[in-house]
Amino acid sequence: MSIWIIFKIIGSLALLIYGMKVMSEALQKMAGSQLRHVLGTMTKNRFTGLLTGMFVTTSVQSSTATTVMTVSFVNAGLLTLSQAISVIMGANIGTTFTAWIMSLGFSFNFTNIVFPVFFIAIILIYRRRYRYVGDFLFGVAFMFFALATLSNTGKEMDLAHNQSVVEFFSSFDVTSYFTIIAFLIIGTVLTFCMQSSAALMAITMVLCSSGVLPIYMGIALVLGENIGTTITSNLAAMTANVQARRAAFAHLVFNVFGVIWVLCCFYPFVNMACNLVGYNPQEPSTLDAAKLSVVLAAFHTSFNVCNTFILIWFIPQIKNFCCKIIKPKAKDEEEDFRLHYIGGQSIMKTPELSVLEAQKEIQSFAERIQRMFGFVRQLLGISNDAEFNKLFTRIEKYESISDNMEIEIAKYLDGVSDAHLSDDTKAKIRAMLREISELESIGDSCYNIARSINRKKKGKEDFTDKQYEHLHQMFELTEDSLTQMNVLLLGRKDNFDINRSFNIENEINNFRNQLRSQNINDVNNHEYTYGIGTMYMDIISECERLGDYVVNVVEARMGTRKK
Repeated sequence: MSIWIIFKIIGSLALLIYGMKVMSEALQKMAGSQLRHVLGTMTKNRFTGLLTGMFVTTSVQSSTATTVMTVSFVNAGLLTLSQAISVIMGANIGTTFTAWIMSLGFSFNFTNIVFPVFFIAIILIYRRRYRYVGDFLFGVAFMFFALATLSNTGKEMDLAHNQSVVEFFSSFDVTSYFTIIAFLIIGTVLTFCMQSSAALMAITMVLCSSGVLPIYMGIALVLGENIGTTITSNLAAMTANVQARRAAFAHLVFNVFGVIWVLCCFYPFVNMACNLVGYNPQEPSTLDAAKLSVVLAAFHTSFNVCNTFILIWFIPQIKNFCCKIIKPKAKDEEEDFRLHYIGGQSIMKTPELSVLEAQKEIQSFAERIQRMFGFVRQLLGISNDAEFNKLFTRIEKYESISDNMEIEIAKYLDGVSDAHLSDDTKAKIRAMLREISELESIGDSCYNIARSINRKKKGKEDFTDKQYEHLHQMFELTEDSLTQMNVLLLGRKDNFDINRSFNIENEINNFRNQLRSQNINDVNNHEYTYGIGTMYMDIISECERLGDYVVNVVEARMGTRKK
């Protein structure tokens, strides 16, 4: 085998992976947020969840993309683990459509067709209105060109007449379970190393269609691909939260169970799949390259459909098993700086999905900031020195965490913005950068209020009962504004009444102005000293600034400005 043929195979596999990635990203960009809404709404029960997983995976041609979206929704609490398992089952069926596309590429020679498609695609890309359609056509053309090149290279190698290759595969006993298990392990390892089950499926089709790899061993490789593709997601989920790890582990459990029961009836099941397309595995001399690629696709589909039909009735049991195996950490992670959704995951993600995960992280950021304000409210009423110092230290830690979160999310969004993005996604990134900046400012305001309370604590004077009453009233208004902000960030802006946030801000402003005038009178009337009045107004003014930052977050999310 010449070095050029090896390079053609490697290059074709790289082009195949890249073509599928481009096609998947283009479809997701065309669909926009609709795919996310489908995942969020069409999972009312296990069957609609199954259909949703099939639909989304077939649409975007990537079970990994569907899994990432599903895990994101589980993390955010929009999907339960049970719903996520049903979606992942559907994704396993949907991904078999890729095998049928490949078999089509091996059945027909698309070499001459792809070049006009490339030409049409480049025209559409330069017409901005249709650039995603152009990207999609480019991905399809790359994929079929790669498959045609692989098919032709397989014929060039003429492996059927390569005595050493034929003898190597002939040395394995296809009727032995040891051989089947060995090739299953090889398929698992190769899929994990290549990070693409599609690439190994293409290699398997080349080897089977050339006549050197018996169909039984080829199907064993396909079974290994099903396990190998789940290992990647499990390793990537190791840095995610407990629900994400459970969802990824459920995918592994689903596929491993399927492989186990198929091995128990391996030969009858393979013969059934072969009979579906009219191929007799007992007569390999009747070589039909196109039919062999169809056999692999038919087995892949039959396996996943049967496995899903068996396990869909046991989703609660799968969920309980995953929960027993993967238990939450005993330590409260809230006190540590750790990004929950965008930290360290190595799963292939498109910019559209990355923006979704960044949005989930911003939601977590906003909830953490509101908890920080809750600590500030508690601080005002604590008289015990030890408890006061402990809570003040906690607030200081939260302020440091908010600084780090702003920097890390901004870095992540900056990296995402380097990709080819839709105008809508670019606008979302700009809005999110503004949101995290304002959220960090809210954290600063919370810390400034805590520092003012700390200064008062260390002084000899205390606030009057009337001042405490006014401070609690201002804190209540500020808490309301933060609550409205989180309602918006956690929900959909279509259902949000922005005027409520504006009204709360106006109440805060008016109350601040009222207390400022009253404070001047009270100091002049010697009800309390100028120093305590200054600390009092520092807290009131900081609450007013905090309310302004909250409105800025709301405006950034809604894409509007206060009139």
